[in-house]
Amino acid sequence: MAVVSNSSPLIALARIQRLDLLPAIFELVLIPSAVSREISPSIPVLPTWLRIQAPNVLPPASLLRRRLGDGEWEALALAIELKADWIILDDLPARRSAEATGLHVIGTLGTLVAAKRAGLLKSIRPELDRLRATSFFLGPQLYAKLLREAAEEYGEPEN
Repeated sequence: MAVVSNSSPLIALARIQRLDLLPAIFELVLIPSAVSREISPSIPVLPTWLRIQAPNVLPPASLLRRRLGDGEWEALALAIELKADWIILDDLPARRSAEATGLHVIGTLGTLVAAKRAGLLKSIRPELDRLRATSFFLGPQLYAKLLREAAEEYGEPEN
């Protein structure tokens, strides 16, 4: 399975010390060099399941009008080139770009729900609350929706 990630989900999961979920779900995650540079302050030593691979082609010209960061561009280019099974993105314009090219998109929050469904987490609520404490934006409606998707009781977010 080919999986490509952008930096923001990796950084968010590193901040809550849950990077371990990615190899449990995807085994191997590929990142382009721009993403490697962007995550280096948060993840100075890459785990063995996280590998750098440079894209050999540019994203389609139709995406060139969108304003994306270097990591997002390279991640999209790599995912398109590899015909990746998944691309891990949080940024909405990048997600829309990926979906426009037919890629399957999952983000930090979707990864937590997938981990719960796979039995890797007993509950996503503590992880969501820890994300919110790191300034990860998560509104009350999305918080409630995620808890429903994870088959957990809704209650007001902590903090």
